[in-house]
Amino acid sequence: MTAAPPAPLSNEEVARYSRHLIMPEVGMDGQLKLKAASVLCIGAGGLGSPVAMYLAAAGVGRIGIVDFDVVDYSNLQRQIIHGTPDVGRLKLESARDSLTAINPEVQIDTHEMALSSANAFDVMGDYDIVVDGTDNFPTRYLVNDACVLLGKPNVYGSIFRFEGQASVFATKDGPCYRCLYPEPPPPGLVPSCAEGGVLGILPGVVGTIQATEAVKLIIGVGEPLINRFMIYDALRMKFRELKLRKDSECPVCGDDPSVTELIDYEQFCGITPVSAATASALDDDVDEDVTVKQLKERLDSEDGVFVIDVREPQEYKICRIPGSTLIPLGDLPHRLHEFEGRHDIVVHCKSGVRSAKAVKLLREAGFNKVRNLQGGILQWIDDVDPSLPRY
Repeated sequence: MTAAPPAPLSNEEVARYSRHLIMPEVGMDGQLKLKAASVLCIGAGGLGSPVAMYLAAAGVGRIGIVDFDVVDYSNLQRQIIHGTPDVGRLKLESARDSLTAINPEVQIDTHEMALSSANAFDVMGDYDIVVDGTDNFPTRYLVNDACVLLGKPNVYGSIFRFEGQASVFATKDGPCYRCLYPEPPPPGLVPSCAEGGVLGILPGVVGTIQATEAVKLIIGVGEPLINRFMIYDALRMKFRELKLRKDSECPVCGDDPSVTELIDYEQFCGITPVSAATASALDDDVDEDVTVKQLKERLDSEDGVFVIDVREPQEYKICRIPGSTLIPLGDLPHRLHEFEGRHDIVVHCKSGVRSAKAVKLLREAGFNKVRNLQGGILQWIDDVDPSLPRY
């Protein structure tokens, strides 16, 4: 895929890639194509970990990684490119060290940034293939549109709980992500992995599929997941495949595209900052969140405040605010009768997003004095009770 002639393999590289070299589908020519290729991984998390590790082991000559996060204990259950000693380090630094340990012959480029409309072309334009390991809709649409406009294959993957998905978008004759999902779901309808969880092994399965697709595209063998959408159900250990086709009316890759430059993808997906979302959920006379320290003072004074925890039961078992009542967000509309006579309600979740929705629902149901706990139980742990486990 790269015009420049690849450098010959050294004796050490021949030994390293010998199991490739004896395969007729790869051979010396295929291995040289891998050495000359460049792949950009968007994210060094659950999907980015196996993708980058297997691409490095396979001998892809240059691997770029885009990320700006630091390693957290909650990452270690699935993000296998990082280890316990890496907690607190930049993911880029940890990933670079791991990949270099796997294969010092590979060039690792790190891009410490949040991918955006302002920088996507500059970052992505210098690579042959882009592998999407993101976990949010604005970045998925951004990666898709940039790949289409740049003419770069987009090796897509996503994970949630026990289900994984994979495909190859934005090739010359194949569909793009918008052909499958023309519009993003309403904000908050699809929970994130941080809210709904993910089986730690799942990104390993989907990520290795993405890495496989990237290698196949580079060496030009097999049948890539173009015009096909693969769905993996880990609970039932089943794979399903949907046939896709390019949408002639797609606003990005169709016959008469209306999107010819990158747009504001946060706005396109209807995403607003948490603070703004929280504020909009409250009336003018109750327009401030309750801080965790304020709630602690009120609980200590026993002034009758009613604390509702709208997380799921499995989250409640991990940690809880003393005296809180568990009512999962999905059950809330059916349990409003339990709040009769309650004149002062504070709602909380993990970080404040789900509880903001609960506040809005309660206000619309006629409960006037309802406030959201700022930062949720994570903020409670930070500022009030650090003995509780974070998750």
